[in-house]
Amino acid sequence: MAEDQMVELQRTAVDDRELNLDEDIPSTNQPQPPKLKHYKWWIRVISYILFLLAGQSTAILLGRLYYDKGGNSKWMATFVQSAGFPILLPLLFFFSPSTKSTPISSSITSQPKTSTLVFLYFCFGLLLTGDNLMYSYGLLYLPVSTYSLLCATQLAFNAVFSFFFNSQNFTPLILNSIILLSISAALLAVNADSENASTVSKGKYAVGFLCTVGASATYSLCLSLIQLSFEKVIKRETFSAVLDMQIYPSFVATCGCVVGLFASGDWKTLSKEMKEYQEGKISYLMTLIWTAVTWQISSIGLLGLIFEVSSLFSNVISTLSLPVIPILAVVFFHDKMDGVKAMAMLLAFWGFLSYIYQHYLDDSKSKVKKKKEANCNEVSFGSYRSCLKISTCKNLSIEPKID
Repeated sequence: MAEDQMVELQRTAVDDRELNLDEDIPSTNQPQPPKLKHYKWWIRVISYILFLLAGQSTAILLGRLYYDKGGNSKWMATFVQSAGFPILLPLLFFFSPSTKSTPISSSITSQPKTSTLVFLYFCFGLLLTGDNLMYSYGLLYLPVSTYSLLCATQLAFNAVFSFFFNSQNFTPLILNSIILLSISAALLAVNADSENASTVSKGKYAVGFLCTVGASATYSLCLSLIQLSFEKVIKRETFSAVLDMQIYPSFVATCGCVVGLFASGDWKTLSKEMKEYQEGKISYLMTLIWTAVTWQISSIGLLGLIFEVSSLFSNVISTLSLPVIPILAVVFFHDKMDGVKAMAMLLAFWGFLSYIYQHYLDDSKSKVKKKKEANCNEVSFGSYRSCLKISTCKNLSIEPKID
C-alpha cells in the first residue's frame, strides 16, 4: 500500500513538472490574429493608394495651373513640393514611437543611433531637393505629352533598383502590370494636345528632357533606398516611422530650396509674378498652398505603400495616376475624353488589377508556408515534451505514461 502511494506521488510530480514546463517555455509560434488584422491591412493599403492617387493628381494639376497662369519660378515650384511638411507635425506627436515600436524581425533589435538617422534623413533630403528641381525643369521646358511619357520610365528604373537593393522577384503578372501601365502612360502622352506646350529652344528642350529622365531615375532610386532603410536601419513597423521619413527629409529639402531661391535671385521676381498672375493674388497664394498640401498627402500615401508592400508597388500606383489626371481634367477643366484616353484608362486599371492579383497569390502562399511551419513547430514541441517526460520517469524509476 505504501509503495502504491509512493508511485502515485511520483506520477503527480511528473504531471506537475509537465505543467510547469508548459508555463515556462514560451510559445515560439503564436497563433495568427483573426482575419480582422488582415482586413485592417487592406484598409490601410487602400487608404494609402487613395492618398497617393488623389494627392499626386491634384498636385500635378495645380502645378500645371501655376505655370499656365503666369508662374515662372522653378525654385518656387520646387519649394512647394516639400514645404507642406508642418501639417504633418500633429500626427507625429499623436503617434508615439516609444509605445508602438515593433521590430520587423522576431529577434530583439536595437534602435538606430541618432547620428545614423540624421545622416539618413539629410541624404534623402538632398536627393529630394534635386529630384523636385529636375521635375520642375522638365515640366517647364517640355510639352506635357513628352513629360508624361518620360515620367513613365520610372517603372523601368525602379525595376532595376528593386532587383539590386530589395531582392524583388519578377513574375509574369508583375511584368504584365508594368508593361500595361507603361503603355497606358505612353498612349496618353502621344495623344496629349501639344498646343499648350510653350516653344523653347533646342538647348532648353534638351535640358528638360535630361532633367525629367534624371528625375525619374532619382525618384525610383529614392523609393528603393527608403524601403531598404526601413528594413535594415529603422526596423520599426509604425506609422510614426513613415512620418519621420517624410517630415525630416522634407525639412532638409525645404531648407535647400530656400537657399536655392535666394542664391538664384528668383525671390526678387516673386512679387512681380504674384501681381501679374492671371487669376489674381489670392488665387496665386491658394495655388501654391494647396500644391504644398497635396504633395504631402501624396508622399504619405507613397511612403505608406513602401512600408506596407514594396517600393515597386508604390511606383506602379504612382504611375497609375498618369491616366487618372486626364479624367480629373475632364471633370474640373472640361477637357475632351476621346477613345485613346478611355483605352489608356482601361489598360491602367488592368495593370493595377494584375499586380493586386499577384500580391494576393503571394499572400496566399505566405499563409500556407506559415501554417506548415506552425504544424512543424507543434509536432517538434510535442515530441520534446514526450521525450522529457520519459526521461523524467526514468530518473524517478517509474513507468512512463505517454499521452
